Amino acid sequence: MLTQIKGLHHVTSMAADARTNNRFFTDTLGLRRVKKTVNFDAPDVYHLYYGDETGAPGSVMTYFPFPNIGRGRPGTGEVGTTVFSVPESALGYWSDRLSTRGVTGLKADTTFGESRLNFAGPDGDGFALVGVKDDPRAPWTGNGVDADHAIRGFHSVAMRLRDEGATRELLAFMGYEIMEIRDGTTRLLVPGNAGVIDLETMPNIARGQQGAGSVHHVAFAVENREKQLEVRRALMDTGYQVTPVIDRDYFWAIYFRTPGGVLFEIATNEPGFDRDEDTAHLGEALKLPQQHKHLRPILEQNLQKLDG
Repeated sequence: MLTQIKGLHHVTSMAADARTNNRFFTDTLGLRRVKKTVNFDAPDVYHLYYGDETGAPGSVMTYFPFPNIGRGRPGTGEVGTTVFSVPESALGYWSDRLSTRGVTGLKADTTFGESRLNFAGPDGDGFALVGVKDDPRAPWTGNGVDADHAIRGFHSVAMRLRDEGATRELLAFMGYEIMEIRDGTTRLLVPGNAGVIDLETMPNIARGQQGAGSVHHVAFAVENREKQLEVRRALMDTGYQVTPVIDRDYFWAIYFRTPGGVLFEIATNEPGFDRDEDTAHLGEALKLPQQHKHLRPILEQNLQKLDG
């Protein structure tokens, strides 16, 4: 069993409009945009990162806004719900705030004894806020949501699978332990923040089709490159096809496809989002990877202007 995995690092999804996406996460949800860069493989498309003050691992939601991409079709083989942690007393505040701002899909429920508020993103993305007692993480309050109510970071992700068995075994190998099984959902936990994974078994649901509102991949955190290489070797020894290490400027990444169809990434906590910007000014300037710096004049002219 691996011991290097320290919970979620980030979650990456797709959107249809960059300005709408930016406004939703910074204005509606009150997160900080910690990086404005481009898709390494499609530099005419933004890669936008939202999180806490520094973009700490376990807080960062990222997006590829492909202009006019069709909406995804929800189904199995993907992350269905991305869940954020807020203080227990904050759910009423968020219900009012999201309702006032026209957010759809609002529904309060209780999952594994935790009160939560489900809602949809601009592209039908599946989200929820869970009331957590004594989450120690400091929130970002620069976008008008005060510290008593602000998002602390991720609580969990829920994966929809036709058969959870092989994915559950993989997560156990990655250090996750079963907490509880209830109503067709298996909850697993690894110690640390953002350490919860829910596996929802849906044997009669068709496979999802990716598009706007779909999660592209979910990334797990390791401390550094040495730990990442240990994980890579162990996964390959177990039979997984794992990519070489890829430099993503703000972390190093490896990827592999899980038995249930979800794309996993293992990302390092180093070097972080302040490697090319002062913390006070994260996410303000357009940052480009070295291979695309020559495109700056074209990209600055053609990329959609964002609010803020």
